[in-house]
Amino acid sequence: MASSTTTSANSGLEFRELHEVSELIRSGRLSSRAATEAMFDRIDELDPHLLSFVTLMRESALAAADDLDERLARGDWLGPLHGVPLAIKDLAYTHDAPTGAGTTIHADFQPDFDATVVARLRAAGAVILGKLRLTEGAFTGHHPDLPTPVNPWEPNTWSGVSSSGSGVATAAGLCYGSLGSDTGGSIRLPSSANGVTGLKSTWGRVSRNGIFPLAPSLDHIGPMTRSARDAAIILEAIAGHDPNDPTSALEPVPRYSRQLRLETTPVVGFDRELAAEHFDDVTNEMLESTIEVLLDLGWRVLDVRTPGFAEAAQEWTALCGIETAGVHAENYPSRSAEYGPDLAGPIEIGRGLSAIDYHELLESRRAFTGRMRALMSDIDLLLLPGIGAASPTISQMENLGSDAELFAGVTIPTAPIDNCGMPSITLPAGFTERGTPLAAQFVAGDFKEGLLLAAGHTFQQATDFHRQHPHIVAV
Repeated sequence: MASSTTTSANSGLEFRELHEVSELIRSGRLSSRAATEAMFDRIDELDPHLLSFVTLMRESALAAADDLDERLARGDWLGPLHGVPLAIKDLAYTHDAPTGAGTTIHADFQPDFDATVVARLRAAGAVILGKLRLTEGAFTGHHPDLPTPVNPWEPNTWSGVSSSGSGVATAAGLCYGSLGSDTGGSIRLPSSANGVTGLKSTWGRVSRNGIFPLAPSLDHIGPMTRSARDAAIILEAIAGHDPNDPTSALEPVPRYSRQLRLETTPVVGFDRELAAEHFDDVTNEMLESTIEVLLDLGWRVLDVRTPGFAEAAQEWTALCGIETAGVHAENYPSRSAEYGPDLAGPIEIGRGLSAIDYHELLESRRAFTGRMRALMSDIDLLLLPGIGAASPTISQMENLGSDAELFAGVTIPTAPIDNCGMPSITLPAGFTERGTPLAAQFVAGDFKEGLLLAAGHTFQQATDFHRQHPHIVAV
């Protein structure tokens, strides 16, 4: 498989944005059946090389598309997801397909119910094409016995973790949007690597019922799409309290997709010292270019100091390890030989820590969260990169565990935001010299997803990075 640079967003149906396809279906210019068949044709052509899907749900998807076409013909339109083909990260339960969570141990697990997010997408009229690959248990590495999704921009470039299949499929035009999860950066990293828009909602904003956990108090669910406008449509469908998840928030869900105009001029904070110390030159050049766009929009950009991001990123590993060890206690260490090294590593870390260690980590996490809330009370948005190491190659990422500078660049922009549970949006914001994507990230205060989506939409109205797509040639 080879990739060239970019093609126009209007070069074919496959790269239309979700809201555009929705309007084609609603107006009768495109049937859900035709859209779904077109996606399967493209998957059949390209995914043998891209490896983004673990399970295709062809029969149920086409049946759902036919039903949705019939409902529309009767005047029963379910909303902007009606008939639109989407795909789901394979840690969300589906009653009609296995949920393997990137593992071999659970590869044949067949739930008898849908995750709440899946049920809500279906109720909103979405067509579920299939389940997307992820790293083992949603941690940092793919199981050595399972395929790794291939970055559609350049095969030797990292495709991100853990929602790698979601990033690849969305970028390659194999679905009109997908669901990902984020525990330490797993929506933002693959969104950055593959040039798509990713929304990590506030912890509790989206139900985790029927989601295979990595670290429950850090796990977030959110959309990965071609634009902020599309992310708003999906978030609007999946967000909200769920009695089956007592940790889900009670806050009402705004009409995100109808509130994409900024009501006030945002104040954006940027920590130049953090950037200079931990992010590489290409990333910092992208951030400076992003700031120029924001200033041209009339936004205010202030210098700020962020509260201990490097320390929070380091502590995230231990926090995640403790919770992951609990999640896998039924099978680890009794079946440890079936685990890959990347997931076994944090489990061993977690098992080796004491209750006192955990207490100290929790106290530090609470303090960091308090300092972040204080920072966000003075600004509307915090600007970070989606990843602080610009578009790393696969060979570079093989040294992640031993290269402290690379580890910091990957984890510092993302893991601390999971520690404090705040929402963020990742936006395509440039390209490397070899034509691979770069991304900026905005962070907002708790439950301010509406601000993030409006800010992201405004940024994308002023730029065209999100409208550039990989040109993929199957071999």
